[in-house]
Order: sequence, then C-alpha cells, then structure tokens
Amino acid sequence: MMTNDNKENSEDAPSKKALKKAQKAAEKNAKKAEYKAQNAAQADVAQEETGDCSVGLYGNLPMNRSQEKLPVIHKEIKDLNKNLTNETVTLRARLHTSRGKGKQAFFVLRSREHTVQCVIAVGEKVSKQMIKFVCNITKESIIDVEGKVAAAGQKIESCSIQDVEIYATKVFVVSASAQRLPLQIEDAMRPETDDPEGLQIKVNQDTRLDNRILDLRTPTNQAIFRLEGGVCHLFREALRSRGFTEIMSPKLISAASEGGANVFGMKYFEKEAFLAQSPQLYKQMAIAADFGKVFTIGAIFRAENSNTHRHLTEFVGLDLEMAFTHHYHEAMNVIGNMFTEIFRGLRDNYADEIATVNNQFPAKPFKFLDPPLCLEYKEGVAMLREAGIEMEDTEDLSTPNEKLLGRLVKAKYDTDFYILDKFPLAVRPFYTMPDPTDPKWSNSYDMFMRGEEILSGAQRIHDATFLVERAKAHGIPLDTIQSYIDSFKYGCPPHAGGGIGLERVTMLYLGLDNIRKASMFPRDPKRITP
Repeated sequence: MMTNDNKENSEDAPSKKALKKAQKAAEKNAKKAEYKAQNAAQADVAQEETGDCSVGLYGNLPMNRSQEKLPVIHKEIKDLNKNLTNETVTLRARLHTSRGKGKQAFFVLRSREHTVQCVIAVGEKVSKQMIKFVCNITKESIIDVEGKVAAAGQKIESCSIQDVEIYATKVFVVSASAQRLPLQIEDAMRPETDDPEGLQIKVNQDTRLDNRILDLRTPTNQAIFRLEGGVCHLFREALRSRGFTEIMSPKLISAASEGGANVFGMKYFEKEAFLAQSPQLYKQMAIAADFGKVFTIGAIFRAENSNTHRHLTEFVGLDLEMAFTHHYHEAMNVIGNMFTEIFRGLRDNYADEIATVNNQFPAKPFKFLDPPLCLEYKEGVAMLREAGIEMEDTEDLSTPNEKLLGRLVKAKYDTDFYILDKFPLAVRPFYTMPDPTDPKWSNSYDMFMRGEEILSGAQRIHDATFLVERAKAHGIPLDTIQSYIDSFKYGCPPHAGGGIGLERVTMLYLGLDNIRKASMFPRDPKRITP
C-alpha cells in the first residue's frame, strides 16, 4: 500500500514524456554549442592564416534550405528610430547603393519603400578585407547586416530613415544579384521632370516592363500597388456595409458577354468557347436567383486592338449589380456614393503612398464632391457645344470630347469625378433598358475621373420577351445566350449595376499618364510577357 509520502514524491517526479523532452532540448543545446565552438575554432585558425580579424563576421551564406531554426530576430527598416540608439539590430534588406572611401564604406539598405544608411570602418573587428567584400557586393543582393543604431550627425536626405544610421559589424550575403542589371533602380526612381538638355537618365516604359521585377522594386511602384489594393478593399467594404454579397463568375463562357467581335476565342474540348468580356450576364443571373445585391472582382478580357494609354486586353473588373424598387437611380446613387467613400478612404488612409507617387510622378490632388455631381448626357453635349464642339445630341462621346468635357466640368464645378446620365440607346449594349418616354435615350450612365470613363452602367432588361426583342435588334444569335434569356423567364426584379476598371481608377486617381503603370504585369495587343 502506497503511503502519503510516497504518493507525494510520485506526483512531484517528472513524467517520462517531460524527461524525454528535456533530454532532447539538452542534446539540441549541446549540438548548438559544439557548432559554435567549431566555427570559433575555424575562425581562429583562419585569422592566424590570413591575418583577417573579421573572419566569421562577413561572407556568403550557404543557400537557405531551412537547415536550422535560429533565434535571431530581424528588425524592419521602417521601425528604426532614435529610441533604438546604441542598440544592436539585425536587418535583412537589399543592397541599394554602396561606395568605398578609404578605410570605410557607406552603403544603403532598402526594404520596399524604406531605406537606411549603413557605415562600416576598419577597426578592432573590421578588417580591410571585410571593407573590400562589402564594396564588391552587387547591388540588389539580399544581405543580412548586424550593427549598432547611431544618431545621425546630420539629416540623411537620401534615405527615408533620416535621423539614424547603422554602424555595421557583420555583413552576410543571403542571395546575390547578377553583376549587371538591365536597369538601375536609382534611375527607375528618378522624378519625371522637364529636362530640356537631356541630362537626366530616364528608363523608358518598354525597358521597365521587360524587366518588371526590378522596376516593381521602386518605392513608387510599391506605393502604387498598395494603393490599388486599397481600392479593392474600400470597394468591398463600401458594398458589404450596404448588404452586398461577393460572388465569383466564370471566365470561360460559351458566347460573347457584350456581343460583338472583341472576344478571345478558344477551343473548349470539341466546342468553341470564349474568355469572358464581363461578368455581366452572371451578375444578372444572381439577381434573378434572389441574391438582391452582388459584386465581384476578377479578370476581364477584351480583344480590342487598342494601343492607347488607357486600354489593356486583360484588366481587373470591379463589378456590381443590385435590385431596385422604383427607379434605376437607386442603384446609380449607391454607386456614386460608393466612389466618394473610396476616394475619401484613399485620401485619408493612403496619404504616404500618394505622396510617394507624386514625388516621382507629380499630379494635382484628386477632387470630388459629396454627394457626387450628376449631369444628363444632353447637358454634357450642351457644354461641349458652348466650347465650340459640333456634335449631335445622340452622338457618342469621342475620347477627345470626353477629356474636354472633363476639363469643362472641373472648371465649372471644381470636381474630378462626375456622373453622366441618360445616354443615347444606340451606343449601349442590347440588355440596356430604353428610356420609358423617348426610345432614342436609355436608362444608362457613365462615371468619369479626370475626364476619362471609369464605369459604364445601366438598368438592365429583366423581361425575357423584351430581352429577345432587343437581342434580335442587335443581331445576336439567340442560341448563344439562351441560358441568359431563360434566367428571366421565372420572374426577376428590376435591377441595375455597372462595371469598373481597377487599373483605370488607380491611374486616374494618382494622375498617372499610362494605365501600364497601374498594372503589375500589363497585357496589351503587343505585350503578353513577362
């Protein structure tokens, strides 16, 4: 029989599992200590042979194959400040620039948009060989630097971290870059300013896009695509707060979404298929399926041979559709107010990104009204006529007239964003609802930023019989859209929506001159790589 004393001793004793765990930990620590001792011994031998006091403090690291877990914590460059003065930190970043100067070297580390200056000088533990090694590291290599944070004697204008610098004591190459770069990051970062004498080194667009991985490393591009992600986030949040459901739509379809010939065809087993020009038909089917309010974000393909500053053959579409009760303006106003929320969110939450982009690509701040300005198409035509443009009431807006109208609206109403309502029916897709009082007009609208269209929308036809009539008028074979027509045979609420080009919104909000700057890997009639 076990006594109380024996029972207590049994409960206090560690379990077999705990003993085994402790033994493993002890073995692991012993191996680490042995590894460090071996390295230290090797360093001592190397130092005796070479006279290099920095052996073991610099060099090329072996390829990282996740050989071991180390307790080293790396600091982010963006977190460096005077509060860390005299602390030793380890940084992993790209070598942005370097220059040797006698017995010392200055080099700049870059992590995304953040840069910091490092200094290394010959001393008790820093040899001439170490300085030479640092000066020979190729730009854009990823390196680990250990060093002490020191307050800068004067503001370091060339770096984003301007009040401190790093006195480096260890430098290791993690991943070396090639010796020759097809473009220099410093050149790709230069502000686009007037240079009549041609003294400024400029990187042209094709060079940038051919070497997009390097080009995307610039602080400006990092900022552009963070802001572009912000547009998606704000789009989602604005619609979710209004009860919208996010849906996904197919990109392989059996017929052209918008009609016409601007589609990419492909063989689908033994049938013909197309890449979707729009999620239009599927958004409407979702409304017919009683989802009420839906949106989707996804790739859109347009086989348009348009080599302009604002056209792509593949872009990201932000699409939405909603049922309304009485009038399509219920949907139009939701979309307009959604845009003001996006613009406000970008202004308030992405000020640093906007400033970074403007440093390289100067642009005037984007202006908008709340609620947004809404004009009828006829009013827009009247403003153009007053400015000397000859055009018919029901004539479509050409690109030059669209831009001119944007300038006229800005001058009169001081806004870069506005809505144009009641477009001519003849210039809209077959599923657009005609105006109830005059068949030459339609219940449709476009929205503009800085004088360029970024959304096209309308009330859709929700009656199957009327939809067939309009499809025939446009010469669309009914068998190719039969499933779409059938979705309205079982009752469908009146609805409206629109489609937005993400890259255009980003380009125009930031005042960029080309949509390719707002597309990470742009696709156009002449480019399908990288």
